[in-house]
Amino acid sequence: MNNGRKIFGVSALFNKPDDIINAAKIVAGKGYTEWDVNTPYPVHGMDDAMKIKPSKLGFVTLFFGLCGTAFALLLMWYTLSVDYPLVIGGKPFFALPAFIPVTFELTVLFATISTIIAMLIFFFGLPRNNHPLHNTDYMKKVSLDHFGIVIEAADPKFDEYKINELLKSLNPVSTAVIYEKEKVRYPIFEPKFITFLILIAVVVSFGTYLTLNKLMYITPFSWMDEQEKITPQSKSEFFSDERGMRLPVEGTVARGFIPYPFMGVEIPDKYLSNPFIPTEENLTLGKKKFLTFCSPCHGNFGNGDGRLRGQFPNPPSLHSTRIRNFEDGRIYHVMTNGKNVMPSYASQITRDERWAIVNYVRVLQRAENASDSDIEKIQ
Repeated sequence: MNNGRKIFGVSALFNKPDDIINAAKIVAGKGYTEWDVNTPYPVHGMDDAMKIKPSKLGFVTLFFGLCGTAFALLLMWYTLSVDYPLVIGGKPFFALPAFIPVTFELTVLFATISTIIAMLIFFFGLPRNNHPLHNTDYMKKVSLDHFGIVIEAADPKFDEYKINELLKSLNPVSTAVIYEKEKVRYPIFEPKFITFLILIAVVVSFGTYLTLNKLMYITPFSWMDEQEKITPQSKSEFFSDERGMRLPVEGTVARGFIPYPFMGVEIPDKYLSNPFIPTEENLTLGKKKFLTFCSPCHGNFGNGDGRLRGQFPNPPSLHSTRIRNFEDGRIYHVMTNGKNVMPSYASQITRDERWAIVNYVRVLQRAENASDSDIEKIQ
């Protein structure tokens, strides 16, 4: 103690990087453990001079990064496989490739946030806005163009006289004793402070109420509340039947859209003919769309053994004699119109894609029911 104030440490200032490197080596060699170096910019070789051990911060980053990975995978697995199982586009419940972006993001998020929190709070001891070095001549100079070293009073070997002599022997620009700052107490339960808080609360509450309930409804801001639009499922006074949701005008079609004329009815096969030749490009498209939309129920090869087997009535095999005798137009009509529990796929698969699927189904049927001539051609 000195003049009623507690000593924080003894500091020394140097002009050159080589001098601070030399000072750090000597202080470390003397066995001091509670000390630090402050420089205006990173000095190469300082870690070795101070004999600083590798930081354990990397273990924190690794641990929480792996926690982020595990959390992402477990959350997506539980959501899509246990809590809400849903096949999307023919993908399995646990579609790992699709999970990688989210897993990567959560891994990085957990790792970076944990690293920052651990670094500031546990490793650096922050936040601390009353450090004894703050606002001292020592800190002002090492922040500009000097190099400093501080040996703290918390060091087991601290002796003010011996440390002063040690630092002066290193030929510093100056040395100084740094004292702990006096604690300043701010009583918060004084009547003046309580009155001030109440006044602030009243002003903020009144201002918020005035802004949200009065100011926002003054012209021209009333447009946010009175919009010329029809909310779904609400009535409208503009139309005579007061129905806000309108049906398309009868007899009209959207521009660029050709409606399917046989929706909801059975048609003779002669009205539909396949306009596409089964080229390699067309079959590739048909295979892609078949595996995406048809295989969950019909199976990858059309045998009626899809991944949804048991959840819905099993569809018939596409290789039965009856279906193989279907005209291309009838298969197209079933995809477009739906059949029994099978819904229409007209909104999901385009006209050209449906015909491509028809061609691919023919390829599956011929592969499953190959004739002798087909086998001879292969050989």
